[in-house]
Amino acid sequence: MINYKSLLKKHFHPSKQHHYKTLKTSLTTTTQQNLDPTISYINSISLNPLFSLLTSCKNIPSLKQLHSLLIVDGQSTHLSSQTKLVSLYGSFKDTKSARLVFDGISDPDMFSCKVMIRWYFLNDEHFESIGFYNSMRGCVRGCDNVVFSIVVKACTEMRDLCEGRKVHCDIVKAGCPDGFVLTSLVDMYAKCGEVECSRRVFDGIVDRDVVSWTSMIVAYVQNGCGEEALVLFNRMRCGLVEGNQHTFGSIVSACTKLRALHQGKWVHGYVIKNGVELNSHLVSSLVDMYVKCGAILDARSAFDELFTIDVVTWTAMIVGCSQNGYPNEAIELFTNRKYYDILPNSITISSVISACAQLDNLILGKAIHCLGVKLGLEDSNVVNALVDMYAKCEMIKDASYLFNSLTNKDLVTWNSIINGYAQIGCSNEVTRLFHQMRLEGFRPDETTLVTLLSCFASFGDLQVGSSLHAYAIKGLLSYDNVYINTSLLHFYAKCGELKLARRVFDGMGEKNTISWNALINAYGMQGDSSGSIAVFSNMVKENLDPTDATFTAILSACSHTGTVEGWKFFDSMCQDFDFVPKMGHYGCLVDLLAHTGRLEEAFNFMKKMPVQPDVSILGSFLHGCSMHSRFDLGQTAVKWMFDQHPIDASYYVLVSNLYASDGRWSQVSQVRELMKVKDLSKLPGSSSISSGTCSAQLNNASSHLNHAASLDLLKTARFHP
Repeated sequence: MINYKSLLKKHFHPSKQHHYKTLKTSLTTTTQQNLDPTISYINSISLNPLFSLLTSCKNIPSLKQLHSLLIVDGQSTHLSSQTKLVSLYGSFKDTKSARLVFDGISDPDMFSCKVMIRWYFLNDEHFESIGFYNSMRGCVRGCDNVVFSIVVKACTEMRDLCEGRKVHCDIVKAGCPDGFVLTSLVDMYAKCGEVECSRRVFDGIVDRDVVSWTSMIVAYVQNGCGEEALVLFNRMRCGLVEGNQHTFGSIVSACTKLRALHQGKWVHGYVIKNGVELNSHLVSSLVDMYVKCGAILDARSAFDELFTIDVVTWTAMIVGCSQNGYPNEAIELFTNRKYYDILPNSITISSVISACAQLDNLILGKAIHCLGVKLGLEDSNVVNALVDMYAKCEMIKDASYLFNSLTNKDLVTWNSIINGYAQIGCSNEVTRLFHQMRLEGFRPDETTLVTLLSCFASFGDLQVGSSLHAYAIKGLLSYDNVYINTSLLHFYAKCGELKLARRVFDGMGEKNTISWNALINAYGMQGDSSGSIAVFSNMVKENLDPTDATFTAILSACSHTGTVEGWKFFDSMCQDFDFVPKMGHYGCLVDLLAHTGRLEEAFNFMKKMPVQPDVSILGSFLHGCSMHSRFDLGQTAVKWMFDQHPIDASYYVLVSNLYASDGRWSQVSQVRELMKVKDLSKLPGSSSISSGTCSAQLNNASSHLNHAASLDLLKTARFHP
């Protein structure tokens, strides 16, 4: 590398002028070696060759060499040369050198100022952009719309509302701002949370184009004003302005926040009808809207329309499936060979781990864990998901190890480990972690309290739950928090304190469908079906639409007490509310009929069901047969069951229990022997023994996913070197 200072000092001295041509030739030759070889006309340039060579610089060293030649040649003080140098240094992200050159300009003009501020902004030096703007106002007369738009965008990136307002004043004083500047102001105020100011600026734009309209729509969406965004979109259409991909993506986001599935589908149809090209942003918005509105099939349909799928859209679909109760679909998307060339990010990995947790699929979860380590994806999101997965799969030691290995724990991490110990009934450890969490400065949120209340509700620990209630009131956590209050309602109901449960419900400032369902369940658990029915009637009077869970609760309450009115609610669910009954609804009705001794009716109902009855439904029916001494009908049902499920061990167990209830031990032995012959084994059940520390539990949760096939696919698609 040539030492420019020594060369310049040596050759620029008056007594050494004869060496100047030698230096110039040497530097030019060296410089040309760093220039684009395709430029073959350099030697034939008739104008200043050094100035022409500047445009061909492709790195900082060649630029500095030419800069040195300009200094030696005495042409570095020309305004055009200095401005060109500022631009080139800026393009190489060397804004310090660019500023040094700019400061050497004796009388900078507007163009040179534009060049300097532009490169500050393009190099993400927004603070310097604002500072330069404030300094240039003193040395340059007036600013034009180009400068205004740049500095407004810099204020937007910095979220500097104070400076943004000052620039707005300068724009008003200068007069005649164009639509681009005003649109930049709309965006600036919106990102600073001043949506009303955005609207005032927007209303002042005379010639609004699609960019202006879209900016205001985005402003509303970003500030939680989804309804206003939809109204403005309709006004835009009335003004015969066609939206672009960004416009429709923002409108879909508004529908997502409003959970307005109907409007979102209309926008999707409008996009297809008008031939708007589906890009990644728009499709990701559609996928997000559909999954958050629970329309997973529509989300998958939109996802499959994409020709090119990137990591953002792919991850959005996986996250949607994982968070909305479709874990199998999430894993299928992740392991599908079609997407093997997409490199997952930490959000992808954490969502797939969450899906494994929902399925209790520890084997695949460990494989994903290994993949995350291999890809270096071990941030807090992934670790939190791993803690949750190991805890839910009852690998509490592994979950605890990961938890303790984290140096920077967040609230999600604490909630995950607390929930893990709560699931296996370690009430003392749950309490210890709760206190430790508070000692380390973490304030429990609604998730923490809901987990704790659920844990102690299973033990019927009224004292601890009441203390948590007091803590929630003292910490203002339960005030108008529908989730905490609903958990408190459920807790008191599980403890048999119906009056306290009702008091919590009556004191709730906000009630949702889940709250009403919890109260219906509370009355049902206490055997008060009339109370459940009264709550259901009040819920309908409040214009709240029942859900399938509502009807499960009311039917369950009726079945517990043998209230034949359950038939009326079942018919109302199908006819008045257009619900398609699920297995749980059928189960409640069969249990109701069996409980009241209407066994023939129950059996005929089972045979007419559009889906095959599961083990719980048949168990309820056989229990009714045992209770009412109708073993003849029970045996008929047994024969029918074996025709439908010849190799399912669960049904053989039900038959064995039926015979045992009547003391037919020889037939019980025959069923057990038959199970051995058919190589059928009963899955271990789940039980708990609380000793004040942990409850010992045994269970064997199965997954609906083929583990071996999934692992093979994962190895092929994800672990391939």
